[in-house]
Amino acid sequence: MTHPRILIVDDEKDMLEGLERILSYELEKVDITVSESPEKAMALIRQTRFDLILMDVCMPEMDGNELMLAAQKIDPMATIIMMTAFGSIEMAVNAIKNGAYDFITKPFDIPDLVRLLKKGLERSALIRENESLREKVAGQSVIEDIVGKSVPMKRLYDTIHSLADTDYTVLIRGESGTGKELVARAIHSLSGRSSRELVTVNCPAIPEHLLESELFGHQKGAFTGAMSDHEGLFRQADGSSLLLDEIADISVPIQTKLLRVLQEQEIRPLGSTKTLHVDVRILSTTNQDLEEKIRNKSFREDLFYRLNVVTVSTPSLREIPEDIPILVHHLARRVVDELEMAPIKIATPVLESLMRRKWPGNVRQLQNFVRRLIVFSNGTEIGTTDLKVVDNQDLAEGRYDIATHTVLDRDADGIEQYTEAKNRVLNEFTEGYVSKIMEKTGGNISHAAKLAGMSRVALQKILRRLDIDPEAFRAN
Repeated sequence: MTHPRILIVDDEKDMLEGLERILSYELEKVDITVSESPEKAMALIRQTRFDLILMDVCMPEMDGNELMLAAQKIDPMATIIMMTAFGSIEMAVNAIKNGAYDFITKPFDIPDLVRLLKKGLERSALIRENESLREKVAGQSVIEDIVGKSVPMKRLYDTIHSLADTDYTVLIRGESGTGKELVARAIHSLSGRSSRELVTVNCPAIPEHLLESELFGHQKGAFTGAMSDHEGLFRQADGSSLLLDEIADISVPIQTKLLRVLQEQEIRPLGSTKTLHVDVRILSTTNQDLEEKIRNKSFREDLFYRLNVVTVSTPSLREIPEDIPILVHHLARRVVDELEMAPIKIATPVLESLMRRKWPGNVRQLQNFVRRLIVFSNGTEIGTTDLKVVDNQDLAEGRYDIATHTVLDRDADGIEQYTEAKNRVLNEFTEGYVSKIMEKTGGNISHAAKLAGMSRVALQKILRRLDIDPEAFRAN
């Protein structure tokens, strides 16, 4: 497991170098990091979780109290000890009132400092352990987000519990929208690594030329624009789990380097000549046919076998149609909580209709549909009338054939051009959806954007494009 980490912040360079040298000797198996600048220290605290921060009270850029308060916002569980000259003891006492663990006056005896640091590390370890226990209990609720009582779902629950207490590399396979990331989070939350946060990387979202640096880190000057050292996700996940989401999308050169990391449990940051040991459990997901990618040479077979120590498969909705009513009720409860509405019922004919439908986007698509059902509903029960309203929005007032998924012409003369039909359907839906959601939220753009799953800026752009005035929805 990872060693405890101490960050020392002091603007006196000689003091820093002396403390780094002495404490590295006095405190075995403790990683010591130093910084002359509070601003650089803040960057380090954002990148790395430190168990203890030893900082001077008086520094030119930012005094210790300011730095402590800023650090506590990033990591409230870090133990902070202040160093102070005799004349600034009052400042150190104020820091303790604001949450510092203790202070020590300069000049100090090294044995006294070492004893204080050991006590601080013990405190930090206890706090982290208590937090881990709380997260362990909370982790039980993670699996509650994976809903269903069918045989495939029961098999999935059993698999998650069986894998949680192991350190096996897990490949989670399934169609888009089947909850692969939820499964990964459940495995991590129920594991012995749950005291550390699960680190996630969305592989397709990071450009290839940046992915290596993002995964393995880099040193300052390793390439143009590398203005400072970067820890990388593997070091960030040291002692925890790393989720490689949509692993099939990484390039072959990165696959080669990832394979070496899995084999050696070591990384080499870009620009460095040294390798660093890491203790990371790998979880990965994909919705692609990796065997086919192996055949066409776009995925390494040896990496596949490294990732595929254990496979977990998430079922699609067409495999578990009997779970759709349970899912709909579960998703509806979440939406009414978001809207701060009273509980809403869903009529049996609506559930039966939803069970008969195809859901190529699986649970994610069903979730969006349920959200629209509730937004467009009137009253305390969703009936077939509400279902038709949403269908008319989604199917462009009946001009979309649900059986063939074909957009039909407005006239009987022929088929409407695809681009025109698509734009028409999108504009009609968007205007109806945005107007309804603004009505539900009383014209509150921030609330409406959160409910719609988009940024505030994106919703404002849509409102401007459609010439919709939020003031029209606000109560006078």
